[in-house]
Amino acid sequence: MSQDTSRNDLKRQLLDGARKRKRSRPTLERDGEPGASAGKVPERLTRFDAHPGYQQLSMMREAARRLGLTDPFFRCHQGNAGATSRIDDRDVINFASYNYLGFSGDPRVNQAAIDALQHYGSSVSASRIVSGERPFHGELERAIADTYQVDDAVVFVSGHATNVSTLGYLLGPGDLILHDEYIHNSALVGAQLSGARRMGFAHNDADALEDLLRRHRSQFERVVIVIEGLYSMDGDLPDLPRFVEIKRRHQAWLMVDEAHSFGVLGERGLGLREHFEVPPEEVDIWMGTMSKTLAGCGGYIAGCQALVDTLRHLAPGFLYSVGMPAQVAAPSLKALELMHEEPQRTHRLQAISRYFLEQARTLGLDTGDSIGAAVVPVIIGSSARAAALSHALLERDINVQPILHPAVPEKSARLRFFLSCEHTEQQVDRTLDALNEELTRLQ
Repeated sequence: MSQDTSRNDLKRQLLDGARKRKRSRPTLERDGEPGASAGKVPERLTRFDAHPGYQQLSMMREAARRLGLTDPFFRCHQGNAGATSRIDDRDVINFASYNYLGFSGDPRVNQAAIDALQHYGSSVSASRIVSGERPFHGELERAIADTYQVDDAVVFVSGHATNVSTLGYLLGPGDLILHDEYIHNSALVGAQLSGARRMGFAHNDADALEDLLRRHRSQFERVVIVIEGLYSMDGDLPDLPRFVEIKRRHQAWLMVDEAHSFGVLGERGLGLREHFEVPPEEVDIWMGTMSKTLAGCGGYIAGCQALVDTLRHLAPGFLYSVGMPAQVAAPSLKALELMHEEPQRTHRLQAISRYFLEQARTLGLDTGDSIGAAVVPVIIGSSARAAALSHALLERDINVQPILHPAVPEKSARLRFFLSCEHTEQQVDRTLDALNEELTRLQ
């Protein structure tokens, strides 16, 4: 048989297969649905108000309306949000900001943004690899790498996209991603994008992780373990030395998301590694965000040169995205400089966080496993009650966000307090007294 004949036979087989698939394709007919017939799309599939997500949102809004509650989300702050803020033309004590060290709004940080904006303009107008590279990009990345004492760092314009693009690119179908069950959504989306197998382990349970590795490590090529430096829902942290020991023994990578731990943990605010006195090279991938301690926006990956070079040249979320603008990068660079010069900010944050935790526990409030470092939840146990408390506190000029089901289990609905180094003991006392009074009233 000639080569041409073989090609014709193969082409005929493919066409026959396509015709069979077309004939067997299911129709869109739905029994009993008005207007639905073979080949016609039901109206509910063409309307956004019929989407399951919108239907759920509508039910939640109706339930809140019946309870007489205002929507606790998308509250508009009318100025800089730190230990205090302004909402609806009223000054409030604010516990709903990640401005941990008070650098957002600091005049020196603001001036850095103004100077950079005036010199470089409001946009670099291209991806960095094409023509968007500016001196401040390299300066910021060098400063982050030096802070972590690693080879290099790369910054992304979005913290969420940092995890999505990093995990999505580095891992593939033959690999395994093991993550804490409370890991951030960005890591879950990145794992899904990668096509790798994904397995969660019980929160902060190193034994459960070890068991998964013993049973599954040999079935995969690359394996990465993803944990957070400080969990923003509970305010607790992982046993980093134990996770390092496990990843070394099972020849896996360890990735630590320091979105909430950088600037918060350690004597100088250097994060989880300083808290546990672990050498930085023991963690393969350091990830963090610049929207919290560093008063900007975006995320970063820090580590060895090969890792950073790979992401800088090939990770889609960096390669195909516009470069970070000057007025975003410059404030983060200045905030990082000031963090090194003023470690007392971290000390004040740690002190006021411990004070909040101790006073809350004295009142018998359920603060879960929080260690008292910037994040302290007060677990209420009912979404309706948590929303009602948030509403009542705002009426008393105290802003704190509720975390409701399904973001957490219904019995774990909570108010989540984020502390700043600028909060005072008087503000904490006033807040906890008000919370205790409103809890008593609801009960």
